[in-house]
Amino acid sequence: MDSCVCASLAARDYDAAALHVSYGQRTEERERRAFLAICDRLGIKDRLIVRNPLFAAIGGSALTDTNIAVPEAAEHFPGTPPVAPGSSIPVTYVPFRNAHFLAAAVSWAEVLGAEKILIGAVEQDSSGYPDCRPAYYDAYNQAIRAGTKEGRIEVLTPLIAMRKAEIVRLGLELGAPFDLTWSCYGREDRACGVCESCVLRLRAFEAAGAPDPIPYVAAQLPASAQR
Repeated sequence: MDSCVCASLAARDYDAAALHVSYGQRTEERERRAFLAICDRLGIKDRLIVRNPLFAAIGGSALTDTNIAVPEAAEHFPGTPPVAPGSSIPVTYVPFRNAHFLAAAVSWAEVLGAEKILIGAVEQDSSGYPDCRPAYYDAYNQAIRAGTKEGRIEVLTPLIAMRKAEIVRLGLELGAPFDLTWSCYGREDRACGVCESCVLRLRAFEAAGAPDPIPYVAAQLPASAQR
C-alpha cells in the first residue's frame, strides 16, 4: 500500500522507473503480480525485477522462514506488535532488508542516471522496524554520497512521518490503485485480515472513511484489534 502511493507520487512527478525485489517471502508471487499490475495502471514502463535469495537462506523472520509462524495481530492489539523472545522487534522483521533493496535501487539509479529514489518507509503506525526510521535514511544517504560516482543520488521517504490513514487519503487523492496492492503477510488468494499488516491496513482505511478494495478472508477488524 505504501509503496503504491510512492509509485503514484513518482509517476506524477518524475519519469519513473520501478524496482521490485523478490526475496523468498511467503507472498512472493502475489507481490510480483501486484507490482506488474500497478506499473501497468500507472504507466511505468521501465521496470526491473530482481531476486535476492539471501533472506530465505538466513531465515530469522516469519516472512521468509516457514519454521516461524506469522502471528495474528488479534493476539497483540491494542499494545505493541508481536516480538521475538528477548527483543522489541517483531518476528516479521526481515533483517536489514531495506538496505539490500536500496543497494539494488542505487546501483540501477547510477546506470539510469536517476538522482531520486522513493521508498515507502513509514515510521508512524508501523511495526517498529529499525530500517523504517528517519535516522536510518539519513545515514544511508551519507553512504550513497560517499560510495557512488557522482554522489548525487538521494533516497526520499515522502511517507515516513505520516499516519496510515493519511497515506490512504493521499493515495485516494492521487488515484493510487489500491485495488491492485497486496499487504497480507501470509496468504496469496485472499488477505487474511488478522495478521499485523492486514490489521494496520484495515484500521487505516477505516480511519480514512474509505472501503478497502482488496478481498479478505476476515473482512472486519478482530474485536481485540479495534480501537
